[in-house]
This record gives sequence, structure tokens and C-alpha cells, in this order.
Amino acid sequence: MCTTCGCGQGDTRVEGDAVHEHEHRHAAGTVHSHPHAHEGEHAHEHTGHAHPHRHADGTVHEHWHEHEGEHAHHHEGHAHPHRHADGTVHEHWHEHEGEHAHEHHDLGAGHVHEHRHADGTVHSHWHSHQGEHVHGHPAGAWHAHPHRHEDGTVHSHPHEHAGEHHHDHGPHGTHVHADGTVHGHGPEGDAVREGEDHLHYGAGPARAHAPGLSQARMLTIEQDILAKNDAYAARNREWLADRGIFALNLVSSPGSGKTTLLVRTIEALRGAVELTVIEGDQQTTHDADRVRATGVRAIQINTGKGCHLDAHMVGRALERLAPPDDSVLMIENVGNLVCPSSFDLGEAHKVVVLSVTEGEDKPLKYPDMFHAASLMLLNKIDLLPYLDFDVDACLANARRVNAKMAILPVSARTGQGMEEWLAWVVQGAQRAQAAKAATVEALKRRIADLQAELAHLRSQ
Repeated sequence: MCTTCGCGQGDTRVEGDAVHEHEHRHAAGTVHSHPHAHEGEHAHEHTGHAHPHRHADGTVHEHWHEHEGEHAHHHEGHAHPHRHADGTVHEHWHEHEGEHAHEHHDLGAGHVHEHRHADGTVHSHWHSHQGEHVHGHPAGAWHAHPHRHEDGTVHSHPHEHAGEHHHDHGPHGTHVHADGTVHGHGPEGDAVREGEDHLHYGAGPARAHAPGLSQARMLTIEQDILAKNDAYAARNREWLADRGIFALNLVSSPGSGKTTLLVRTIEALRGAVELTVIEGDQQTTHDADRVRATGVRAIQINTGKGCHLDAHMVGRALERLAPPDDSVLMIENVGNLVCPSSFDLGEAHKVVVLSVTEGEDKPLKYPDMFHAASLMLLNKIDLLPYLDFDVDACLANARRVNAKMAILPVSARTGQGMEEWLAWVVQGAQRAQAAKAATVEALKRRIADLQAELAHLRSQ
């Protein structure tokens, strides 16, 4: 899943992979089917699916788990109801293996439980506690503390503040600080900063919201996914560097003109550098077909429900594409200015393409992407005479987000500004080739030193 928007990636496909669906029968007699891609003969290994799980009290839920080959139903994590001695019931997420009892021993653990208001409404929220305690709040700290309602019920919720503070509690779970800012705590423990005409769901530690997931759980998921992705990205980067390949990750919103810009770039650089392309889209091979029409080799990745490429997908595509040494690899990511910003693919640089038809405030609306990019191409500048677009304001907004980012105005249609872009690509390719050559020379020197040391030892 994507840690930013929660999208699924179950039907990702790298062009050339065979895809089919088969049934899988569990020990209990239940059957499910799922699609997968593979090469050649294979055993049906199951990397992840959901199936029903029945508890001792007769309740049933479904959860996702991963396993390989023959397996017992090992439960890696899910939420289910838990009844306390006083009759209250809450749901909480936990992880376990094999048989287990539902007990709470970790006083520092966080969980979700139901909370009933005086008007009869019920919500659940996440909190953590460690017995009775008193604590101070350092500036910028994120923590949970008790909150008492008019009917006498008490719950705790997470929030962030600076130093000592006083606050009042408004209606519907809102929380008013001394500076007048208001935030609320939703039914799943999400942190939302509320103003009169503004709901900000990026105010919590996870900087995002997903129904049913606490901020703590979202952070755990994000850290796990990105750590695995970063490991794949490091392998890709090493593989590319060893071959002197200059890789660029082209990112933008849909319709910015990425593919047209890419095709023009390929045509202009023909004979100067060798290029290969990895195309990313949810469906179709249209963009890869456009690239292949230029004579350049390209491979299509369809992400299915996924909204971005990840390093594992790119690694598989590299195996099939096999770009030559001392070449340029262009990776055209899925059209999206949110999720691709978080996923390193192993590229040398992210290049963000912004069309003048999108508005000069786009860098401020989607700052993560512009902050992650090394270069911004302001595309379709040939349309400026027909638009109310403030170029100076756009450049100022971009530099406000990322002062180190280079910016080049271009028109893929007329060729205006393309010389600077092409020179930037060629210079990057030359640096990658020079770094590879320097590594090779260093290895040669090291080998020579070791051979000399071995010869000296033998002569004694």
C-alpha cells in the first residue's frame, strides 16, 4: 500500500510478465483466488491475502497476512473487540503468533476503544498510558493527556503544543488552545487541526489520515514500507553507478507534458547519448509505445491501483531492460505530485515538470514533491501569451519550498529552452561516467597494491 494515500498495489505488472489467477484452498476448506505474475514453472507461493479468522467467542473478522508455501494461519496483526471487567468494549490492533490470549500487559501500549458522549454518540480513539503519571511538555512534543466531558467520562487523545499551555474544550471533541487555534480528534484517533473554514489532516505525527488507523499505526506502517523501499533503492543506485548509468525520475501531475517532453528529449539527444526508458502508469502501454516509436528501448510498468512507482518495481524493470553502460535512463513516474515524493527509486535526481496551465501556486500546494526535486522544468511556456500565469510568482513559490532547486523554463512543443535542459542531462551523464571510471581506477590501484604486498610477503 501507499503510506501517503493508502492505495493498493496488488495488481502491479511489469511488461512481459505473465499474469493469471488460481485458487488456493485453506485447511478449513475455505477457498479464495488471487492473480499473480511469474516466469516459467513455479509453485504457488502466497505472498499475501485476506481470509476469515474466528475467535473463541464466535466473532469472525478478515485480516491480511503473508506466507509462503504450506502454512498455518499465522496472524501478523489485526484489530478485534476486547471486553474489560467493567463491561466496556474496545477494539485494538495487536500482533501475535499462534495461540494467544487477549490481555494488556504493556502499560505503554496504545490502543483504540469506544467512548460514549452525553448525547449518546459514540466514537473510538487511540491513546496510550503508563499507569498514574505526571509529566511536563517540552516545546513541539506530541503526547496524549486526559480530557473530561460534561457527563464525567474521561478519555485521552494525542496532540502537539509548545511548552506550558491552557486550553478549553469546544463542542464535538474540538480542542481550543490559548492562541485561538482549534483542533479535533476524530473517531479513529486521527489528529485534525480545525479552523472556522479549514480542516487540516496533516497536523499529526504521520502527516496524513487513513480511516481506522491511528497516527501511531500509520507511522509504523510508513517506516516499515519506506525502509524496505529504501533498501531496494540502494541496490538500484549501486547497480546503476557500477555501470555509469545516469538515472532521472520524471515526476509531475497528469497532463503536464512529461511524455511529450521525454520524446522530444530522446529525439534531440539521438547520437549524443544512449537512452532507455521505464514508463509508469496505472494501466495501458500507450506511453511506452510512444517512446518505442522513436527507436529507443522502453519497458512499461502498470501499477494497477498503485499511484506511484517504487524501487522494487524499478529493479525488476532494470533486469528486463538491461540498459547499457554509460547511458541515460529516464524513469517516467505515474502522474501524481503526492506519493512519488516519498519513494526513492535509486535515481540520481528527481525532475519535477510543472505546466504553466496548472497555476503558479502548485509548489506551495504540493511542497513535498518540489522539496524532493533537484530540477524543475516549467513546461508549456509557449502558452503564456494566452494565460494569466505569473511566472515570477511561480518561481518565487518554488524557491520558497526548495531554494537549492534549479529551474528551467521550456516548451517541448516549440523547443524554447530545451538547449539548457539537454545540456543538463548530458553533463549529468558525463559525471556518472566519470564517477564509474574513477571507481574502476581506484579498484585497479587497490589490486596493484595488494599484488605488490603479496609479492613482498612471498619474497621473505
